[in-house]
Amino acid sequence: MNLYEPARFGALPLTNRVVMAPLTRTRADDDGVPTATMAEYYRQRAGQGLIISEGVWPALEGKSYSGQPGIVTPAQIEAWKSITAAVHAEGGTIVMQLMHGGRVGHPAISGEPRVVAPSALAAPGQTHTPEGKADLPIAHALTLEEIPEVVEQFAQAARNAIAAGFDGVEVHGANGYLVHEFLSPVSNVRDDAYGGSPENRARFAIEVVSAVAAAVGADRTGIRLSPQHNIQGVLEEDDADVHATYTAVADGLAPLGLAFIDVLNADPAGELVQHIRRTAGAPLIVNTGFAIETTRDAAEALVADGIADAVAAGRPVIANPDLIERWRQDSELNEPRPALFYGRTAEGYTDYPSLESVRVGA
Repeated sequence: MNLYEPARFGALPLTNRVVMAPLTRTRADDDGVPTATMAEYYRQRAGQGLIISEGVWPALEGKSYSGQPGIVTPAQIEAWKSITAAVHAEGGTIVMQLMHGGRVGHPAISGEPRVVAPSALAAPGQTHTPEGKADLPIAHALTLEEIPEVVEQFAQAARNAIAAGFDGVEVHGANGYLVHEFLSPVSNVRDDAYGGSPENRARFAIEVVSAVAAAVGADRTGIRLSPQHNIQGVLEEDDADVHATYTAVADGLAPLGLAFIDVLNADPAGELVQHIRRTAGAPLIVNTGFAIETTRDAAEALVADGIADAVAAGRPVIANPDLIERWRQDSELNEPRPALFYGRTAEGYTDYPSLESVRVGA
């Protein structure tokens, strides 16, 4: 395989195998409605083979950050339509990442009275609220009656995403948010059907993805996983337990025939990631994580060596809207400006120059 050749993941056509990773950028308005600036941001990056959107909340209770967009209200759905239309006009393919933040959130951010999680535990550390920094609160442990309601929130959000013109959806099962919280024996200390054994802790993830696949088609559904990322208090430090848990997840997802599995892990060629790939039986997108920036050489090798079907890049796509062309030509890259990754303005968001504009200017 070649990084620059097209692919098809389920119903999703990719013009190349470079994927724009899901990236929190906090540019929506106070009501979670996407803005015109966001439409320009995604349009600029439509040359990548697949765009995975920033994490979008499927329920207000699952909103983690000020400026994070939702996919619940008619206004949100309508605003996303301009974004998907802009990407499609440039020949791109875009899926929405559905992200329920679970215990990583705050009533001062969402306006809801609580945050929810598998267990009544707080995530470590603090968050930024409109009133300033605050400790992350102790979560409400979802009851057995409430869990199906949350599963349906994901399914309805997926329907809304398709109505807004998205080509598919990705369930966020990584990075310490709700779905991931169920997988870890540290953040999930339940003693019912959703806790205890690896198979029980995998149950929620499988139910969410199955419901989404039933709502919009498995061939338009993927999931992001980050085994042993050990972030936001969702710790997975026992190798045997991790292997058993993610085997249970992959076994549960295998019959669905998903469009893709998107795995964030520092060792994509390692046995754990490749075992998940073989067991789930879906095309694999890999991302090496926050600490290791994806380079052109590494991305090309991951695909050429058959380690992945596609490679997701984060910071390089933030700084280089036309990253695929720069990599294809082995051209110079813009440097990211991390101080502007999060904010509410176009600065550091839509003002990175394209390769063409740099060369014309020269």
